[in-house]
Parts: sequence; structure tokens; C-alpha cells
Amino acid sequence: MPTLVVQYKTKPECADENQRLVERVFAELEEVEATGFGYASFRLADGVSFLHVVVEEDDPGSVSLADLPAFQAFQAGIADRCDEQPVAVPVTVVGAHRAFT
Repeated sequence: MPTLVVQYKTKPECADENQRLVERVFAELEEVEATGFGYASFRLADGVSFLHVVVEEDDPGSVSLADLPAFQAFQAGIADRCDEQPVAVPVTVVGAHRAFT
């Protein structure tokens, strides 16, 4: 199961907008009943840092995250919203309990 962690920092005045855009992605994922991957997003305690985790499942999915209009809208302005640009790092899941179920 390929897993990717993405972290970045938004400009303080853009953090709430970024969160709204992320929330729209999750709403669209629910609407289309997307399968094939687990996805979680976190806003860290500093209020401007965000962490996204994508876990690809073994079964082929119903939709690609990149194909969702809400995700495309989120990505469209990410460079302008950020003080620190997104960094994507492939990781290996060592263990998980009740995550992405």
C-alpha cells in the first residue's frame, strides 16, 4: 500500500481558506463515494501548518483524488496560500490502529 505524507505551512491570513478548500474535498469524496484510498488531513496546533496522509489501497479505486474538481480547486492556489510549499514524502506504514477504516 503506497502511502504519501504531505506537509506545508500556509500564510496566516490563508489558513482558514485552506481549511475550507480541504473540507470541500472531503465533502466531494463522500458525495462520489470514493474508494481505493484512505485520506486524512490535519491542521496542526500552530494554526497554519497542514498535514495530509494518503494511503493507497490494494483494490483499484472508483476515483482518483487528482480528478476531483474540489481537489483541483484546492491545488490551484496552493502556492499563493503557502509560506512553506508542500513537501510530499513517501512513507511506509509500520502499524496503524483503526486508521482509514
